[in-house]
Amino acid sequence: MSNTSKKKYFDNVSVGARTKQSLYYVQQHDKATMLGLLIKNIQSKQIIILSKNKIGANELSKYLNSLDINALAVHGNHRAEQIKNAAEDFSSKTLNILITTDMILKSLELSNIQIIINYDLPLLAADYFVRLLNVDEIGEAISFVSPQEEKTLASIEFMMKLEIPEEKITGFQVTKAPLNNSPKKTKVRHKKAKKDTISNVNKHNYTKKM
Repeated sequence: MSNTSKKKYFDNVSVGARTKQSLYYVQQHDKATMLGLLIKNIQSKQIIILSKNKIGANELSKYLNSLDINALAVHGNHRAEQIKNAAEDFSSKTLNILITTDMILKSLELSNIQIIINYDLPLLAADYFVRLLNVDEIGEAISFVSPQEEKTLASIEFMMKLEIPEEKITGFQVTKAPLNNSPKKTKVRHKKAKKDTISNVNKHNYTKKM
């Protein structure tokens, strides 16, 4: 009897083609609000939320908890025992929303992830496919993409030869960026130095004439 099972490939194109993906374009300061709206519709699923750093993971956990959404953050500042307990709670479905970073996700070895939310795209486009492998065929990857991340998105789509479909969330409203997020004007520090230099030259010439 011949074996008709197809060989499974793990290159970027193959993984991207067989994994359900979607994206939402959003300003960085609006991501938390969008996440809250999205989670309310899918919070019964086993969800991993990926943040670019531990500070962001902590802030997201606090924000979701303020919306009565039970979410736990685990990252490099936690003890190995705490990380292990979080992984066990997630695997047993005692906990269904875990917020973490790429480094910690690799060590968790979770097999029951239904949805990965890329709250922040990874710094390296190649790391996106490491994330996808956690939901390969069985789950879904959702990405929030800010204007600053569009170059990374373009690299990801080029690497898997696939355009990720865009979605929209009902009820979401764009807000203005906080004033403290506005780019600061940089002071030109060398102008005063140039003036001093010219004054010194003139002073030197005046002394020489005397």
